[in-house]
Amino acid sequence: MVKKREAFTLGEVSVKAGTQESVKLPAARLYNDTPMELHVEVFHGIKAGPTLLVCAAIHGDELNGIEICRRLLSKINAKSLTGTILVVPIVNVFGFIQQSRYLPDRRDLNRCFPGSSKGALASRLAHLVSHTLVDRATHIIDLHTGAVHRDNLPQIRCDTDDEVMFGMANAFGAPVIMTSKNVTGSMRGYANGKGIPCILYEAGEALRFSEMSIRSGLNGVLNVMRHLEMIKGRIRIKGNSVNASRSYWVRSEADGLINIKLKLGERVNKGNILAYIVNPHGGEPYALRAPTDGIIIGNSNIPVTNEGEALFHIAQFEGDEIEIVNDSLDDFMAEYA
Repeated sequence: MVKKREAFTLGEVSVKAGTQESVKLPAARLYNDTPMELHVEVFHGIKAGPTLLVCAAIHGDELNGIEICRRLLSKINAKSLTGTILVVPIVNVFGFIQQSRYLPDRRDLNRCFPGSSKGALASRLAHLVSHTLVDRATHIIDLHTGAVHRDNLPQIRCDTDDEVMFGMANAFGAPVIMTSKNVTGSMRGYANGKGIPCILYEAGEALRFSEMSIRSGLNGVLNVMRHLEMIKGRIRIKGNSVNASRSYWVRSEADGLINIKLKLGERVNKGNILAYIVNPHGGEPYALRAPTDGIIIGNSNIPVTNEGEALFHIAQFEGDEIEIVNDSLDDFMAEYA
């Protein structure tokens, strides 16, 4: 006789095996005494397995991940699920309401982990997420976008020296994997310090929906679930994920207007003109050139610049890998663009 799996308890809610429940965790209150709650969708499978936390909007203006989570909910069936999935579409509920990256006290939530129950607002919210959700997970996917006016090519960031995280990153299927060490105070840093593998998906721009970023992100989360054997089916990847050896930002060497010549996802060779920077009153344009070969994985979307501003994020690859990622990007764009 197979022993029935125990219920999963979160807050004051007990979720039976093979069922889904919406759990609201008290986070704080607004000035008018309206409660602010952290909404968690819990899918508790019949079979024992990993506990995967999928979360978005730690920065409240990063919207693509929210839509990925919303679409994910309809793809999960607790009755056929192995393990448990915790889906949190909006972590920074305060920032989301204000369409802001930050909390009302101007703190970055993703620099406040693990937080404190007696600290500032950001610290208290980080403490709730750390000890109620992160500590319960065995694996984590953290969904992000670029900042305001900065666009990111879909990419995974993680410690690629960690075998489990690198396996999750490859299964996700983004065209580029960035080696990224832990940032002090980040949720990923806290999770990794506890031995919980966490990968970060970066795609698109804050306060904007990108259908390419959303569709590829949803497919990536489902791929990781298949990789962890939580759901059945083959991993669906267009092209191969390639690990970048390093990346850097190309900064403006002049002030003025920007006429972009190469765009997100395009390959660059050393010396290629990325953009012309021009004076609005005329004169000779300044040609901003690529210092090395690589792929553009991030760029500024504001057509004006001051000297020293970061304009293009370029990833570099070892040897023939740039040819592989170039071909993979063609396949990826054909599928999602």
